[in-house]
Amino acid sequence: MKKNNWFAYALATTVLWGVWGALTEIPEKGGFPATLGYSVWALTMVPCALVALKINHWKFEYDIRSIVRGMLIGLLGAGGTVILFQALRDGPAYLIFPIISLSPLVTIILSIVFLKEKASGRSRLGIFLALIAIPLLTYQPVQNIGRGYLWLILSLLVFLMWGVQAFIIKVANQFMEAESIFFYMMFSAIVLIPFAVSATDFSQHINWSFKGPYLTAMIQILNAIGALILVYAFRYGKAIIVSPLINAGAPVITIVISLLIYSVIPHPLIITGMLLAIFSVCLMGVEESKNG
Repeated sequence: MKKNNWFAYALATTVLWGVWGALTEIPEKGGFPATLGYSVWALTMVPCALVALKINHWKFEYDIRSIVRGMLIGLLGAGGTVILFQALRDGPAYLIFPIISLSPLVTIILSIVFLKEKASGRSRLGIFLALIAIPLLTYQPVQNIGRGYLWLILSLLVFLMWGVQAFIIKVANQFMEAESIFFYMMFSAIVLIPFAVSATDFSQHINWSFKGPYLTAMIQILNAIGALILVYAFRYGKAIIVSPLINAGAPVITIVISLLIYSVIPHPLIITGMLLAIFSVCLMGVEESKNG
């Protein structure tokens, strides 16, 4: 893993998560609940963690500080996913996803304040455009709002958790090996499997055929590999660029692939977000050419 390849790592995660985003609903629509999908995803993290440890010659950091940092990163990410399931049960997805999608804003603020990260003028413009594009890319038609406002609290909680997680990944990379960080991410995801399973409605029909858990595993491995590469992107790249780049770029790929699969024309707001995201990625790529 070379330092000047951070932009390539970020783009690789963007592509993997973009493809994953377009395919991840297929098993759910076929009768395999998203909560069980989470459980399968957590298990797909295991082979990726083993590959990561092999890359690092099976060296593993298990001192108290490393355990705390690693578990905090893992629980913020996986825990946020479990909380998201509950938020989507109670509230409207068209409001929840735009709120959560702006989590890079938390990462950027923390990175500027505590890490003193800076970017070139073009990259700053790219970051700004990405932050505008992200909520546009998550636009969904207005539906009836769920009961109460618990969903809003849960959405804001996930927004904070994922934003802080990205920041801590960057900080932890200064003291830990990236491979050890990912191991703890994997371990935390597995620890939370019982919570996801307990949230599953087993009274409903569940598809246990190939199109259920097995297809889910094939799709979720894309997310797991992307998460592993993401750790390297944060290790060598600036968090204020990596976070918005991935969060703006991945949805564009998801939308394009979904368009090809379902033949649905995106809403004008989504198309606007796509154009802004593509332009922002090009601008932020200038940073890579300077550091490469």
